[in-house]
Amino acid sequence: MKTKTLMVATIIATSFALTSCGGSEEVEETTSNETTEEVVDESEKTVNVNLEESNVHWKGEMLGVYSHEGNIKLKEGSFTMKGDKVTGGNFVVDMSTMTPTDENYNPEEGKTKEQLVGHLQSPDFFDVANHPTASFVVNSVDGNVAMGKLTVRGKEGEEKVENLNVAVDGNNFTITGTLTFNRQNYDVSYMPKMQDMVLSNDIIITVEIKGTI
Repeated sequence: MKTKTLMVATIIATSFALTSCGGSEEVEETTSNETTEEVVDESEKTVNVNLEESNVHWKGEMLGVYSHEGNIKLKEGSFTMKGDKVTGGNFVVDMSTMTPTDENYNPEEGKTKEQLVGHLQSPDFFDVANHPTASFVVNSVDGNVAMGKLTVRGKEGEEKVENLNVAVDGNNFTITGTLTFNRQNYDVSYMPKMQDMVLSNDIIITVEIKGTI
């Protein structure tokens, strides 16, 4: 009788031990399969534009002869982004801050950077005294193209920014793109007197807007 009792106790103890070991393995397996999902913020945010570090570059050509180009400072800027994508925004440039960067001048003939800026700011071109700013408002974005409203000399037109790109580095971002518009559509209609020097109607604007998210 004692022998039978001892055997039963041994079987029960062994079963309990095996059950305990199996339960431990199951808990351990469950724990090892647990993963932590990274939460990505896809909400739309208004970002801060750094006016000092941002830049707008312009270029105009005398076809077959030479080109003039330079920079204009940003006066205002506001953009909305979702992740690393632009969803909307606008920027305003100060037309009185035109600064040529090319070297196609001849001071001996009176062709200086100062003379060019004075002419560009005159009523022949951008009439800066009466229209001190120009602006672009983003209406929609499709891939790397932003459609929007350009305002120059008080005239509005539908234009597009192509090659739109956003580079994000931590909390910093850089938005770049190119806008080409026909100056005749905005009453920037000066034509040179010399027939062999044709001033292109296209003005190329390259934007580089920097800021923080």
